[in-house]
Amino acid sequence: MGSKSAQKQVRVASKRQQRNKSIRSQVKTNITRAEKLIFAGDLEAAREAVVTAISSLDKAAEKGILHGNNAARRKSRLMKKLNEVISLSSAEPEPVEPETVEPEPEKAE
Repeated sequence: MGSKSAQKQVRVASKRQQRNKSIRSQVKTNITRAEKLIFAGDLEAAREAVVTAISSLDKAAEKGILHGNNAARRKSRLMKKLNEVISLSSAEPEPVEPETVEPEPEKAE
C-alpha cells in the first residue's frame, strides 16, 4: 500500500462513505414516501412527509453530504408536486344540484 498517512486516509474515507451512505439513503426514503402520499391523494399525511423530507435534505446539505443546490432542487420539485395536487384538489368543483326552474304562470288576457 502507501505511507501510513495514505492508509489512514483510506480508513477515514471508508468510515465517512458508510456514514454518508446511510444519510443519503434516508433522504431518498423520505422523498419516496412523500411522493407516494402525494400521488395517493392523502394531503395531510403528504404535508407531514414533505416537511420530514425537506428537513432531511437540509441536514444532508448542511453536513456536506449533498450539495446545497442539489438539495434545493429536490425540495423545489417536491413542493411543486405537492402544490399541484393541492391546487387540483381545491379546484375540483363540488357537485352542484341542478336548480329547478319553475315555469312562470301564464297571464290570462
